[in-house]
Amino acid sequence: MRDAAISFDIAITGHALLRALRRWATVIAVFVAGSTLVPGTARADDWGCQVILCLSNPGGPEQYGECVPPIEKLWAALRRGDPFPACDFRAGGLDATSAVNVFANAGYCREDLLYWGGPERSELLCNARGAINVEINGALYTRVWWDARGADRTITEFYGTGSSAVPYDPTRSARLFLGRDGSSGGQGGGQ
Repeated sequence: MRDAAISFDIAITGHALLRALRRWATVIAVFVAGSTLVPGTARADDWGCQVILCLSNPGGPEQYGECVPPIEKLWAALRRGDPFPACDFRAGGLDATSAVNVFANAGYCREDLLYWGGPERSELLCNARGAINVEINGALYTRVWWDARGADRTITEFYGTGSSAVPYDPTRSARLFLGRDGSSGGQGGGQ
């Protein structure tokens, strides 16, 4: 099973991601089929595993056609307030792989998505609904901001192998924005 599990430490791009998606679909199908035949074995949620795999794509979660249906289902579920889908990666030896959705607000946002809004443009707001942090082997791999600057738009930040980007703390963005903006409200950068 370890050979079938794709090492996420290598940046997956282009056709390699398509092959990876197909291999993961096979691994998940075998795991789900096996777990339904063996009593007491936990079943993997294949939709949740598809979602995490697509969210880990450096080119964005919907870059490839195979990812569009599960990711569109995810956005609809999150907009309704449904919980983030689960995937049990332990069967493939990837127990330090996870994805967590954090709803965005002024206290958790990208600096370039912050703006002054609300009554009299005096409230600091975030122009995204949420961010999904994907960790692989216990390290941040991608962060996907969803409904960024309007419905159905995403911004993917890639931090995996081969990336020169340095992860940042979205809880500090408001402080940086206020320091750059030089005001406490109403002055700077609208949407």
